[in-house]
Amino acid sequence: MVIKYMEIKAKYASRLAVAPMMDWTDRHCRYLHRLLSRQTLLYTEMVTAPALVRGGALHLLDHSPEEYPVALQLGGSDPAELAQAARLGAQAGYAEVNLNCGCPSDRVQSGTFGAVLMKQPALVAECVSAMRAAVDVEVTVKCRIGVDDQNPEDVLPEFLARIVGAGCERVAIHARKAWLQGLSPKENRDIPPLDYPLVHRMKELFPNLHISINGGISSLEEAQSHLEGGLDGVMIGRAAYHQPADLLCAADRVIFGEGEDSNPFEVVRAMLPYIEGHLSSGGRLHQVTRHMLGLFAGRPGARAWRRTLSEGATRSGAGPELVEQALATVAQGTRAAE
Repeated sequence: MVIKYMEIKAKYASRLAVAPMMDWTDRHCRYLHRLLSRQTLLYTEMVTAPALVRGGALHLLDHSPEEYPVALQLGGSDPAELAQAARLGAQAGYAEVNLNCGCPSDRVQSGTFGAVLMKQPALVAECVSAMRAAVDVEVTVKCRIGVDDQNPEDVLPEFLARIVGAGCERVAIHARKAWLQGLSPKENRDIPPLDYPLVHRMKELFPNLHISINGGISSLEEAQSHLEGGLDGVMIGRAAYHQPADLLCAADRVIFGEGEDSNPFEVVRAMLPYIEGHLSSGGRLHQVTRHMLGLFAGRPGARAWRRTLSEGATRSGAGPELVEQALATVAQGTRAAE
């Protein structure tokens, strides 16, 4: 019953999700985002199945119950190994296991997973089927609309049909192609043109498939537009990281129709006990505060907030008092602007 509840909660929460982002959406980032929004679905960074199964790196699954609902994203292309990794993720308490078929980095390609899997829909279907057989939580997929010279109008429907046939009921589609040769991972996030209409057409072709759209969405208003246009969910990446308060403070009210807006000042204060716990276990302040730099983006005092944390958090002995000092500069800037 607990597993079923978590699966239902994750599906509901995927109406708005923060995308899995390497080096960004670690457990400290997710704890912050959960304080900003109680409902939004959060994802881990991509964790490779070989690291878990062959490397025994189970620390990569570390998270806290306070992050729920939270999903684990896996990278890999071996069905048996992915099944084993999914089992480890489910045992660790994740509400969903997501297969990465969208990351375009060279390192991912060399491991034959990520966006390169768009070229092997039959293999992806095998992976999904094996993972579903191994766990009771939902298995989902994140993909691109195509790669390289593929025609998305042709390959995306075939790809979706394959994973639906394997039992996948929820997919997040990054509405850009990935160019595996010639563009860097950073360029692949900006240069290939977005094709939102194609993703919306996929919903018409697959009405029973829960489809979330990803790529270039930077406001709750844009998210609402896609939801009102018939899609089931919206996944936001960089904007949610760089301007978390703008995207997440009002998310529960605007997207989910429940709860009150969170307050970034109160969220910072709520982070202080978490920071103290992290420091007492041997952690460093900057490991947490690096995810908080954009919290006051566009607001009075934002520059002083960033500067205080950026310059001071890496110093030996830096602690919660530095965060309080930085918060005071924001409060001062806010008063001056009134």
